[in-house]
Amino acid sequence: MDEHSSIKKIHVFTSAACNYIPKVRVLIDSIKKWHPEWMIHLALSDKLPEHIDLSAERFDEIHPADSLDIPDFLGWSFCHSIVELSTAIKPFMLKKLLDRDDCAGVIYLDPDTVLFSRLDDVLAALEKSNIALTPHQVTPETTVTAVMDNEICSLKHGVYNLGFVAVSPSLVGKAFAAWWAERLYYFCRADIPNGLFTDQRWIDLVPAFFEGVCILRTSRLNVAPWNLTTRELTGTAPNEVQVNGEPLGFYHFTGFDSGAHIIMFKKNATGNKTVAGLVDWYTQTTASLSKDPLSQVPWHYGIYTDGSKISPAERMIYRERIDLQAQFKNPYDVEQVSYKTWWITKAGLEYPNLLSPTENKDEMARMRRVLSPGFQAGVSQTKMSLGLLSAHLRQALFDADHRRRLGKRAWEILANEGVPGIVKRLSK
Repeated sequence: MDEHSSIKKIHVFTSAACNYIPKVRVLIDSIKKWHPEWMIHLALSDKLPEHIDLSAERFDEIHPADSLDIPDFLGWSFCHSIVELSTAIKPFMLKKLLDRDDCAGVIYLDPDTVLFSRLDDVLAALEKSNIALTPHQVTPETTVTAVMDNEICSLKHGVYNLGFVAVSPSLVGKAFAAWWAERLYYFCRADIPNGLFTDQRWIDLVPAFFEGVCILRTSRLNVAPWNLTTRELTGTAPNEVQVNGEPLGFYHFTGFDSGAHIIMFKKNATGNKTVAGLVDWYTQTTASLSKDPLSQVPWHYGIYTDGSKISPAERMIYRERIDLQAQFKNPYDVEQVSYKTWWITKAGLEYPNLLSPTENKDEMARMRRVLSPGFQAGVSQTKMSLGLLSAHLRQALFDADHRRRLGKRAWEILANEGVPGIVKRLSK
């Protein structure tokens, strides 16, 4: 469709890598069933594979991550795991869709959600609001165990579930998308001790920062294992499910592949035949999809150009070192002087504990204690590095071990590179 058409439409998108597309088909089929008028997009946290034809997929448009106008994309993407990248690109896709002339509103849905009825209540909220959110819980828990499992879990991961968000193409909606993109450019990582959980924790601030935020407190939306303790599901799955007497809007099958979904379902809704029916239906529906050859396609940004795998430690060091970001603009490339070569020849000398099989986990945890801005090669290095230096100094005030390590490292760099070297490289 011509994006300059005067006909306004709702644009809905999800975010996934190639290997998850088969399971995304369940979501797409449900959208086509209940809202055939919506335009469906995929934000592809991957590269379009040359040997695979995706034209038969039921998306109206596919948007590879490197087409979303993300600055210094190759270096930036290298700093993220597959989950982090899939969430980090969401606001950039949101910005792109909100700027379309034919946009009446944008809805994001996680790839493991499924619609079971029309979302007219969401559309009504979009007509009156700039941003619509769904909380993880809409009813207080009544037992200590449930408070620990669900309410405290929300305090750690974020009050609002970012498996869903709806945004109007208003000035405020666009300002929100820009703000969210700026935050995730630097801080999209799973780091709960430092107050981060990929894209989600930032949204706790949205009702304070932006006008016209609608909090959808209906129990029929974003039903998931963490809120089954306060939502009564009845009826026959999958087509006749009620939630507290209302038609089920959409269910979030999060944690299905890891088994976490089943564990929490059994803990929070044991004996509920309706929920058991939903779980069985999703299991059977996705069983054959997981055998699709597309599900075996390796993640393009998970390997170097020679096919070797990129480890979490390699990503973390690149994320923390501005000098390496500047030197290796394309860290995936193994031709000539490369980041991989640096890692093989230099990393063991500079980070012996990180490459030690026995010390690796403890060293990774230690290095993550200090919150840093992440990828900075495309911005003012001095400004961002000074911010990281301040973080190191704050921690040194309360941590004697960190103070000793900081002094030792600063002296080594000062001797070899002078004061500019300290500012540039103290991100280790």
